[in-house]
Amino acid sequence: MGEIRSIGLYKGKARNIKKMARKISKDFAGKVPRSIDELVLLPGVGRKTANIVLSNAFGIDQGIAVDTHVRRLSKKIGLTNKDIPDKIEQDLIKIVPTRYWGTVNRLLVSHGRAVCRAVNPAHDACCIRRFCRWYKENV
Repeated sequence: MGEIRSIGLYKGKARNIKKMARKISKDFAGKVPRSIDELVLLPGVGRKTANIVLSNAFGIDQGIAVDTHVRRLSKKIGLTNKDIPDKIEQDLIKIVPTRYWGTVNRLLVSHGRAVCRAVNPAHDACCIRRFCRWYKENV
């Protein structure tokens, strides 16, 4: 548990990791599943985590991981009007070519951390501001 203590909610995550290891061993012959439908059966795994595991571990893109940055930026830029991650993912899937599904999360997260921060966004440094709904409506 010491390895994950620095992240939030580490006790629950440690419990889920143990349960997950047992389930992978028992139900998947010790192999991490390679589909969203199977990954979300694991304790503590939702669509976001499943998408990230598939993309980063296996190079499989079955969807788009929607985390806090992707949610915030997708709405701000004007890619969705939805609030629920699964619905945001469906909106993004409709407009993002399949070959970019694995990278769109990383791009939006990087942009959200470096430029379009939740507090004090750097509009002058934003390379996509001319496409951004929020920027057009508020600046």
